[in-house]
Amino acid sequence: MNEPLLLMGVVILICILLNQLLEKIPVPSLLIFIALGMFFGENGVLKIPFDNYGVVNVICSICLIFIMFYGGFGTNILTARPVLAPSILLSTLGVIGTAGVVAMFAHFALNLPWLECFLIGSVISSTDAASVFNILRSQNLALKYHTDSLLEVESGSNAPMSYMLTTVAIAFLSGESVLVPLLLAQQIIIGVFCGILMGYLAVKLLHRQLLPSQQSHTIFLLAVMFLAYTIPAQLNGNGYLSVYLCGIWIGNSNLPKKKYLVHFFDVLTHVAQVQIFFLLGLLVTPVKLPSVIVPAVILMVFLTLVARPVVCTALLVPFRAKLRQIALVSWSGLRGAASIVFAISVVLAGVETTYNLYNLVFCMVLLSISIQGTLLPAVAKKLAMIDLTADVGSTFNDYQEDSDISFIKLRIDAGHAWCGKTLVDLQFPADLLVAMIVRNHEIVIPNGDTRLEVGDLLVLAARSFEDRAKLALREVVVERGKQYANRPLSQSFREKSNRVILIKRGIQTIIPDGSTVIQPGDILVLTQFINKKQI
Repeated sequence: MNEPLLLMGVVILICILLNQLLEKIPVPSLLIFIALGMFFGENGVLKIPFDNYGVVNVICSICLIFIMFYGGFGTNILTARPVLAPSILLSTLGVIGTAGVVAMFAHFALNLPWLECFLIGSVISSTDAASVFNILRSQNLALKYHTDSLLEVESGSNAPMSYMLTTVAIAFLSGESVLVPLLLAQQIIIGVFCGILMGYLAVKLLHRQLLPSQQSHTIFLLAVMFLAYTIPAQLNGNGYLSVYLCGIWIGNSNLPKKKYLVHFFDVLTHVAQVQIFFLLGLLVTPVKLPSVIVPAVILMVFLTLVARPVVCTALLVPFRAKLRQIALVSWSGLRGAASIVFAISVVLAGVETTYNLYNLVFCMVLLSISIQGTLLPAVAKKLAMIDLTADVGSTFNDYQEDSDISFIKLRIDAGHAWCGKTLVDLQFPADLLVAMIVRNHEIVIPNGDTRLEVGDLLVLAARSFEDRAKLALREVVVERGKQYANRPLSQSFREKSNRVILIKRGIQTIIPDGSTVIQPGDILVLTQFINKKQI
């Protein structure tokens, strides 16, 4: 176990340390980790021999469960509602149409058997959620006509259909007799039922507050996610469809402290994406890629410039989509981790193909991410599809939580400057609101005419400050005999870059002013401006 754990630790460490740098480069960051895997691999600099398809299949399948769950959890259905119908059509009929068109082209262009062509089309037919989410968020691509929401829902929900088609193709090539309509109906019905049921039960349990802490909520949802995949899979249903729908149900429910859950799954999913692309790069043998590069380029060019645009046009024109929107959606059909994971399942099933399917699909994914992914922002700009007045974060469920307001309390003591004044007299700025007043243990919902009294506890609402790159908090413990001890605050801190915002004294919390005398044992909480020129 030492070598795999060492390798995983190094990759995660590189992922964390290079995160800010990778967000600034024009190349999709996931492409960097494919290259990193090839760097570690047997034809790379470190020459680590690795060809265990079984281990990679297990790890990548688990990582794909994280990606599918968070794809649903993070999708804001209210924002996506205007494009929900075309998104669902693209993720179902679009996948089937793409697989069929690619299969026909592969048969006539590469002279391959029909079933093998159908297998190739099925494996490569889905748009990759990890790649699309990564580019939209890292490049802050807010798109017109809700196109960003359309791409997110489509890419997050089309892997189940691609998986079902791949399962059918494997069965045919293995000589099994399969009733396709019955198999697809079974996969869809069981997947939908289990996904919605698991999501519904999870939300009910969270609302009953049976779990002791916020940390247990996170572990609870982790268990729900695994069950949402494994239960339908055991019943011969579609686990990926189930876990995606479970994520949608939970993510669009009103949960306590949802932003903490979002942040946890956001980091976990990012690490899962990195692990998938790194392992896929590690598994590939670069010296064997030249044998499939020509058919991979031919198929990728056809898929990108013909198959995807034809299918998108046929499905989006009835919704009166603009031509430039259709063009961008067509270009945004990035292939990625799901396609390669499905290709691995074909290899493990022992299906014989003319070309090594893993290497073929790997090359197609590499071409898609490097060319389509890198040029996506430029194509969006060229088509005038970037909405400069919007924020792509609003299409994700965590947007409202992350830009949420903060509540602070303020007590009106005798002699306070606000005592006896009405709220309208105080002329609060628009971004500061008195949300509630606690007076004699009763709740007062204030308006402009409400007059403040001694003993009132005001609950004020204001926008949270999240730019921690410019502002941080630090604590200073005042020891006996040190320079701050027994001196007024005004004589101790004169630097503009530091300001004492509160003092912890025993069990007391003191909001200080200049005359407050600092005592030994006090813990001073200071604001520290990291970049004073921008404050």
